[in-house]
Amino acid sequence: MKKVQWYSFWLGLTALALILISLIFKFENAIAPLSVASSLLIAFGMGAIPALKLYQYTGWIIVAIVCGLIYPSAFLKWGDFDLRNKWLILIVIQVVMFGMGTQMSIRDFTGIKTMSKGVLVGILCQFSIMPLTGYALTRIFNFDPEIAAGIILIGSCSSGLASNVMVFLARANLTLSVTLTAVATLLAPIMTPFLMKVLAGTYVEVKFMDMCIQIIKIVIVPIGAAFLYDAYKNGSVMLKKKLNVLFYVAIAWLFIVFGLRSSIESNLSVGLIQAIVLVNFISGSLIFGKLFYLATVFISTIPQFMPKLSMFGIVYFTVVTTAASRDNILTIGIVMLLVSVMHNSLGYTFGYWISRALGLDKQSCRTVALEVGLQNGGMASGLAGVMGKLATIGLAAAIFSPWMNISGSILANFWRKKENKKDDKK
Repeated sequence: MKKVQWYSFWLGLTALALILISLIFKFENAIAPLSVASSLLIAFGMGAIPALKLYQYTGWIIVAIVCGLIYPSAFLKWGDFDLRNKWLILIVIQVVMFGMGTQMSIRDFTGIKTMSKGVLVGILCQFSIMPLTGYALTRIFNFDPEIAAGIILIGSCSSGLASNVMVFLARANLTLSVTLTAVATLLAPIMTPFLMKVLAGTYVEVKFMDMCIQIIKIVIVPIGAAFLYDAYKNGSVMLKKKLNVLFYVAIAWLFIVFGLRSSIESNLSVGLIQAIVLVNFISGSLIFGKLFYLATVFISTIPQFMPKLSMFGIVYFTVVTTAASRDNILTIGIVMLLVSVMHNSLGYTFGYWISRALGLDKQSCRTVALEVGLQNGGMASGLAGVMGKLATIGLAAAIFSPWMNISGSILANFWRKKENKKDDKK
C-alpha cells in the first residue's frame, strides 16, 4: 500500500509540473483536469511520507476545495437532487458529530473536578477571544453582512476533536483538552446563539431559540447517542436496564407521534410542535445509540470506521460549500484567507498568554491555546447549511477549517520538538 501511495505522490508532483507547463504554453483545457488529478494523487500519496502524514486530512480538504472551485456544478446538483438540501445536510452533520462522539465518553467530564481552574479559564477564553476577535475583524475588513456573520459564527462555535489530536501531538495536557472540548460542546447550544445574537445581530437576523434547537439537533443529539453507546458498552448492568426502559419509551413515543401527526400539525401551536420535534430527535438518539451498540456486538470494527466517516462528512461540506461559494471565493478568497490566519493566530496567542497571566502551567496554557484557536468548522458549516446560507455564512468555515488544521499541526509539532529537546537534556 505504501509503495502505491509513494508512486501516487510523485505522479501528483508530475501533474503539478504539467500544470505549470500548461500555463506557460497556454494549454488552458488541460489545467482543470490536471489540477484535480494532482491534488487527488498528492493527498493520497501523503500517507506514505512520515513528515506529511499528519497533514493528509488537510490534503483531502484541499482536494475538496479544488474540485468545488473547478467543477462547481458537479457538486451542487445531481440531476434534480440538490446536494445543499437541508435534510441531507442535517443528516450528514449528525453523522459527523456522532462519529466524533464515539471518540468521547462520559468519563471525559471527570476533569472538571480535578482541573476546575483550567476548565474555567479555558471555557472563558473559548467563548470570548474568538467571537470578539472575529467581530473586530469584520469591522476592520467591512465584509458583506452574511459573510461577516459567518466569521463570527465560526468564532462562536465550540472547539472540535481536532484540538484533542493537536494537544496529544504537542504533548500538552490531554486530559484538560478532552474535558474542555466536552464542556464547550455542551455549552454551545446556549453560548453560540447568545454570541451570534449579540455580535452578529446587526448583520443577519438571529433567532435565539431556533439556533439553540438547531445546535441541539446537529451537535447534542448525535453526541448524546454516542454517549449512550459508550454507556451500553462500559456501563453497569443497572444502568443498561434503565437505558433499555428509555429505549422502549422512545419507540412508543415515536409511534404515538407518528399516529397523531395530522392532529398535532393542525391543533398545536408552532412552539409546541417545535418542542415535540426536539423530543423526537432525542428519542431517535436513544434508539440509535442502542442499535449502534448492537451493531458493534456483531461487527466490532465499526467504531474504528466512524472517525473516517466523520472526515468524509466534513470533506462533503467543504466541497459543497466551495462550489456554492465559488463566486465569493474568487472575489474575496485571498482576503478571507488572510482573515483566517489572523483570527487563528490571535486565538493561539491570546489563549496562551491570558492563561499564563491567570496562573496556569505551560502545558495547560498550550492546551488552552489550541482549544481556543481550533474551532468546530463542521458545526459552523452544518448551521450555515440548515440556515440555507452555505454560500455566504458557510464561506468562513470552508476557508478557515483547512488553515486551522495546517496551523494546528505546525504549532503542535513545534511544541512537541521543544519537549523532546528537554527530554534529551535530562
